[in-house]
Amino acid sequence: MGRASCSGESPDVFFPSDGVGVLRAQKICADCPVVNECLEYALANHISHGVWGGASERQRRRLQRRRQQERMQRSVDDRPAAVA
Repeated sequence: MGRASCSGESPDVFFPSDGVGVLRAQKICADCPVVNECLEYALANHISHGVWGGASERQRRRLQRRRQQERMQRSVDDRPAAVA
C-alpha cells in the first residue's frame, strides 16, 4: 500500500468519532490510486471499523448486504428450472 494516499497520514484519521472526521478521511481516499483495492480488502476481511477505500462503516455494511443479495439472486437464477 505504499502508493496509497493515506500512507503519510496518521491512522487515527481513518478511525474518526464523528461525521466530520469521516468526510476528512473520505477526502483523502477520493484521489487514491488504490482506493478500490483498499475497499475490497476491508470487505473481504469483514473490517467493521474505520474508513476504508473511501467508505464509512455504514456504507460498507450496505455494500456487503447488497452484494450478498446479488449473490443469492444469481444463485437462484442459476438453478435449473423445475420440470413439470
